[in-house]
Amino acid sequence: MEFRAQARFMRVSPQKARLVLNLIKGKRAEDALNTLAFTKKRVAPTVEKLLRSAIENANYVSGEKGIDVDVDSLYVKSAVANDGPRMKRIRPAPMGRAFRYVRRIAHIELVLAERGKDNSSLVTTVGEEAPAPKTRAKKKVAAKKKSAGKKKAVAK
Repeated sequence: MEFRAQARFMRVSPQKARLVLNLIKGKRAEDALNTLAFTKKRVAPTVEKLLRSAIENANYVSGEKGIDVDVDSLYVKSAVANDGPRMKRIRPAPMGRAFRYVRRIAHIELVLAERGKDNSSLVTTVGEEAPAPKTRAKKKVAAKKKSAGKKKAVAK
């Protein structure tokens, strides 16, 4: 089961928020909290508050719906910072001119999930093999052979 938390209209650029979010993607919730506590970026406390909110959402859902949620097995499944509306501002410039600049706003979303539930794991085992995309390559080769045969027939 997934547990979400959103922070909208945050006064930080999405690019700067992604720097912090990339630090915690895929980590256990407890490890992510420790990472955010020692990160020196200005957006880190906001992301930490958002992560705590997502953990509390998991606790609430487990108590309300009677679902067993092990808080120790929660991990950050995805962390996204999207663009929000931009605030266009004007800064005075010399000789009566004006420079325009843009204040960026981010919508941050965290998704937590339980590790081990629904067979979702970030690690693949050695015995598992990914399906190979060989069928596509064969179709292309077959198509090339057919087109080559048509050219020969036209040339004769």
